[in-house]
Amino acid sequence: MSAVIVWFRRDLRLIDHPALDAAVQSGLPVIALYVHAPEEEGEWRSGAATDWWLHYSLTALDAQLRARGGRLIVRRGPAFAAITQLIGETGAVAVHWNRLYEPAAIARDQTIKQQLKADGLIAESHNAALFVEPWQVSTQTGQPYRVFTPFWRNAVTKIADVLPLPAPDTIQFGDAGLHSDSIASLNLLPTIRWDSGMAATWTPGEQGALARLRDFVDHATRYSKERDRPDLPGTSMLSPHLHFGEVSPRQILAALQLEAQGDPGWMDRVEHYVRELGWREFAHHLLFHYPHTTNANLNTQFDEFPWAAPDDALLAAWQRGRTGIPIVDAGMRELWQTGWMHNRVRMIVASFLTKNLRYHWIHGARWFWDTLVDADLAANTLGWQWAGGTGADAAPYFRIFNPVLQGERFDPDGAYVKRYVPELARVPAAVLHKAWTLKPSEQATFGIRDVYARPVLDLAKTRDAALAAYASIKRL
Repeated sequence: MSAVIVWFRRDLRLIDHPALDAAVQSGLPVIALYVHAPEEEGEWRSGAATDWWLHYSLTALDAQLRARGGRLIVRRGPAFAAITQLIGETGAVAVHWNRLYEPAAIARDQTIKQQLKADGLIAESHNAALFVEPWQVSTQTGQPYRVFTPFWRNAVTKIADVLPLPAPDTIQFGDAGLHSDSIASLNLLPTIRWDSGMAATWTPGEQGALARLRDFVDHATRYSKERDRPDLPGTSMLSPHLHFGEVSPRQILAALQLEAQGDPGWMDRVEHYVRELGWREFAHHLLFHYPHTTNANLNTQFDEFPWAAPDDALLAAWQRGRTGIPIVDAGMRELWQTGWMHNRVRMIVASFLTKNLRYHWIHGARWFWDTLVDADLAANTLGWQWAGGTGADAAPYFRIFNPVLQGERFDPDGAYVKRYVPELARVPAAVLHKAWTLKPSEQATFGIRDVYARPVLDLAKTRDAALAAYASIKRL
């Protein structure tokens, strides 16, 4: 028999799925394939939190396919071997997939496409993850962008059609009799179950993504005012769904437009959020053109920066939320419990690591990679290089966030801190973010003790040290 294979990766949905649409339009029976080959991701293979999400997202996709009369065929890698074996079993004449943009994935996919075409098969890749491909936007001199604003000003003009593809009305499947490994056999879940907080926070899968999107569009116009407040539900929390392709950026934009009900000024009211989608595009643009930056500074001037040698105890204090700086600890505990952290707080904790502790940003990037359910190589690289001052879109100064002022401004009532640092539940909001400045008798009154009476470092002294370190490379 002839068939067409749809190779699912991080596009675990049925709506707005170009590869699936192309397969259905061929008129041939469809085989939905997932190949588990984490070793092909190189040194940035998925971490524990994203493995957890992947388990449930694959399970959800399989359930959707079964409801339509098919199923997800799960095989182990190497990917090319798994695909060619399935071709041999089914007589498939075509393979369709949606693109990934990490360096290791690009190299692998190019090789597979060449090999399949050499064998006489149709092998087509599609764009399902981005508004604009990374190679479609360049400066007037043909160079990649390194600053967001001109990049987005150019990229947004190329978003001609925001209408997502509908899910296929019907799918003719060709998977009868095919062997499939079980999703459980991939061992994606932790053996010691530390995931209760994530399970209480998230619903992986396309239906969970659509529910999250519906919730967000109801208050999207408040995003610009509430997005920096970790104590408020002001962000979309769609990032892990986007990472796993359970929803596409085109779906989000279309949902926002539909909610506007024909209001011609709808884009102005949601512009701040759409720009965040633009930052996601920018991150992929940078990773595509500067693949070495997953481990190396984009700004090579920082190759001479005098980073401090990490102290294991201090690094662990940061990782576990035991620094004594309330907003930092709240963020790191939110991450540990839920697999996610509010974006404003991500910037605060990253500044603390790279500026106050003065540890190289790679230590933070690695920790986030293992603990975030939305750990995305492009976004993770952009975010940590931005925080360290070593990457794109750098300001003309050395950013150092003051976590006390940040906490007072963006968590004014202390609700966020007290949610994740219950040791400080009795401390008044007026002094919560600088509890160590109180007299010992006042600290005793409010139950302040241990690291919150004396943080692991002095913010002012470490800020001065970071500025001195920066001055040393500016002279070079």
